[in-house]
Amino acid sequence: MLNKKSACLLAALCVTSTLTTIPSWAESPKTTLDTIIVTATREGKPQSELAESVALTKADEIEFISPAHPAEVLNRTAGVHISNIGGEGHMTAIRQPITTSGVYLYLEDGVPTRPTGLFNHNALYEINMPQAGSIEVIKGPGSALCGSESIGGIINSITKPSPDDAMFEINPEYGSYGWKRVLASGGAPINDNHGFRLDVNVTDNDGYRDESEYSRYSTTGRLDGFIGDDASYKTILSFTHVDQSGVSGLGADDYHNNPKLNLYHNDVGRREVDALRLSTELAYEPDSSKLLTLTPFFRDNQMKLMPSWMLSYDANDRDYQFQSFGMLAKYRQKFTDIDAEIITGIDLDYSPSTYEEIRLTTTKNGDIYTDTTATGRVNYDFDADQLSVSPYIHGEWQAVDKLRLTSGVRYDYFYVDYHDNLSSSVAETQAGFGGFTHLRPDSQDLSFDSFSPKFGVIYDLASDHDIYANYRHSFRVPSVGELFRSGSSTNTDDLDPIHTDSFEIGARGQWFGWLNYDVALYHMIVEDDIVSYVDTVSNDRKVTNAGETEHQGIEVALNGAINDEWGFRTAWSFSNQTYEDYTALYGFPTTQINYAGKDVGKAPQTIGNVALQYSPSYLANTQFEVEWEHVGEYYTDETNTKDYPGHNLFNFRTNYDVNDRVQLYGRVMNVTDKRYSTYTSNQVGSSDIEYRPGLPRTFYVGMRATF
Repeated sequence: MLNKKSACLLAALCVTSTLTTIPSWAESPKTTLDTIIVTATREGKPQSELAESVALTKADEIEFISPAHPAEVLNRTAGVHISNIGGEGHMTAIRQPITTSGVYLYLEDGVPTRPTGLFNHNALYEINMPQAGSIEVIKGPGSALCGSESIGGIINSITKPSPDDAMFEINPEYGSYGWKRVLASGGAPINDNHGFRLDVNVTDNDGYRDESEYSRYSTTGRLDGFIGDDASYKTILSFTHVDQSGVSGLGADDYHNNPKLNLYHNDVGRREVDALRLSTELAYEPDSSKLLTLTPFFRDNQMKLMPSWMLSYDANDRDYQFQSFGMLAKYRQKFTDIDAEIITGIDLDYSPSTYEEIRLTTTKNGDIYTDTTATGRVNYDFDADQLSVSPYIHGEWQAVDKLRLTSGVRYDYFYVDYHDNLSSSVAETQAGFGGFTHLRPDSQDLSFDSFSPKFGVIYDLASDHDIYANYRHSFRVPSVGELFRSGSSTNTDDLDPIHTDSFEIGARGQWFGWLNYDVALYHMIVEDDIVSYVDTVSNDRKVTNAGETEHQGIEVALNGAINDEWGFRTAWSFSNQTYEDYTALYGFPTTQINYAGKDVGKAPQTIGNVALQYSPSYLANTQFEVEWEHVGEYYTDETNTKDYPGHNLFNFRTNYDVNDRVQLYGRVMNVTDKRYSTYTSNQVGSSDIEYRPGLPRTFYVGMRATF
């Protein structure tokens, strides 16, 4: 039976948050196999029962890091690299290159933050990560409970529960380049069965580079409660507003000699985001073997974007809007006599969306864009109402004493009703200087479907060690933009889903009673990727599903408390990513090329993060950390003619607990003031490399006080 005591114990296992922050490395030694993970099966489960690579960052470590950007917390996970491209903008690389493609699934308390087909590579800024209760990362395709876009990995940010006692916490923080942030939290029990919590994040930043201001406001409200002895609920309301200036890449000379230069002034290239989400998880557990959860949710999202990467050849202003009405339904049944369980469910999501794009002209002062003007032409104006229906079944069986088998399959059906709102009299092309090509598919209905089977096995080598292996299939449907914002391609509405097959083996456990390890080897094949080509008969530019890439590597995580004063953590990965068959276009006039046999561009071979922590006995209540961040060499284009040598950064953090209610802290990022680029690329056929200068040496100080 589900009661308040057992539910609070589960919450404590999943989330730990106190003012007097004791980092995870300083806790009593405990094998990682006991870690409770909720993302894979949407309920708490020991990591030892999961046949997949999963990493957990707890609340105490998030507070110790005090991340100013999602990269600062997520890059401490083996095989994960988040690049900072301005403000909280980012690109992600998890078993994939640094990319903007929709190959990742972002969740908040298990609910996707965006619907299938409307992926945004920056979408982590819609989540209030600095105040998260924990963050879980599944690397590679998700379980049968996760659907489209979970190819490279899943990031699930889990909110903090309502507190057992009334509390209020304030956390002001100041830093270099006009950094100002206030995190505030409060909550209390309402009565014996209900409680609430409210987290607020207000951030403002002038930016290191010229006219690169950034601000955000986030609030997360959570209401927890019990309905009788066998039911509970969790309601979460999240809202985030982001206002971010455009930030340009730089050529080699400016990158090395004038990295503060920004080629976008006066809000050219800006983006404004409003993201609201509301969900209620209802859990009914009549006995320990049965659990039914229903999670209705609602989203309301709007983004106004001026794509900076298109200013030089097709300047435009965009307005994206969508709402979502959905339900996650899951039933779990345990069979204690055979030590097995079945999870079955269905995910429903209906998301009406609109897209409008207005053509612009630009004004420049030398190389700097200073203004834009609407021309009066509407390039695109369409509605795309999306429906996804995704039933699944997942089973687990303890076949023998040390062997556990898992399997599952998910069926995803995706339907989109597309309507072009522009009159057929609106020209799609205009030749000559200042001309354009904005092809528009006819209004139509499209549907996609896919089966995603998953198999896994876990073998318990000893009480502190296990090994696992899995096969996982995943896919992603073409995004609404790929389907209906055709540009100069003639057949974008003929695209099919992209598929991937992933094979993984891993081992995890604890040596010597204190050294935790987690090792994973993977091999992934991505097929039917979207490529461009020229029809030799019609000479039209077209797209098709013909690309194939191969991704393989090893990820290693080590951490432990050496003694009462010293601890360390290491996250390291090596990958080899290649094009097996990939045809694309470049240059003007257009040239067609196949990259088969080349390394995938923007895919660092090595990614690493090593931290050494020290909590000296002669300085009570003080913690220090030195962190080394490593990004290895990678090719900056698909033909492997140019490369970025990689970089190594060093960071320093310290916390001091004045008393049980007040904590002071500080950090220095990029201690050696290293010049580095967070993303480096060049167009195929061009020798001009574009760099994204990273932050120089940056200081932050803050205080946490609770009342």
